Amino acid sequence: MREDFIFFPDSYFIGDPAGWGLPFEDIYFPTADGVTLHGWFVPGQTGITWLWCHGNAGNISYRLDNLKLLHDKLALNIFIFDYRGYGRSQGKPSEEGTYRDAEAALAYLSTRQDIDQSAIVFFGRSLGGAIAVDLASKHQCLGLILESTFASMVGWMSRSFPDITPDMLPIKYDSLSKIKRVKAPLLMLHGDCDEVVPFESGRELYEAANEPKECYTIEQAGHNDTYIVGGEGYIAALQGFITGLERT
Repeated sequence: MREDFIFFPDSYFIGDPAGWGLPFEDIYFPTADGVTLHGWFVPGQTGITWLWCHGNAGNISYRLDNLKLLHDKLALNIFIFDYRGYGRSQGKPSEEGTYRDAEAALAYLSTRQDIDQSAIVFFGRSLGGAIAVDLASKHQCLGLILESTFASMVGWMSRSFPDITPDMLPIKYDSLSKIKRVKAPLLMLHGDCDEVVPFESGRELYEAANEPKECYTIEQAGHNDTYIVGGEGYIAALQGFITGLERT
């Protein structure tokens, strides 16, 4: 299976945080293999920093409404970045490349003296969930939040496309084999009407994860509308999890 079946980057920006009334910094930072990536750092009012690994399509500007909601409701510092080949980031996307990109984003945060290095939460949505799991399996974090993500690319594709066999999938994104190495508290959120990543795939990953862990089912939500359909319950689940992390 070709990588352009998995990755759908876009270089066109539909806006920036300033257009949504948010202060932000344009950040450019290098990866270990010499690729320059782009992201936005949006300061908040709490000591926690949210490192955001987005899904497989578009770029960070496609997440502006979600970014605004989370910033206003949770008041966290948020660092959202584009993988190689997305937005203003150089390069071409690949599975190993996205892992390196998340490593580079975390390394960038380690250079900031204005954030608490012990209070970084990894957040991964959809494909970004697999990237966040990989990062959390190698680095400590205050907490891990996964939304609308899958146990493995092979398992997800075999559920959605029964004719696809494992040998046809050079891209693995095998979170199931990595989740046991994650020691941080986990919150998983998933819509029970997800038409892209089956709810059962997310549940499989959740069941394999270590305690402490929480799962929040967003009733009637699909793949891309969790934060809209979820409403106050969605925000309350995030707030409750974050509050618990702050007490540890």
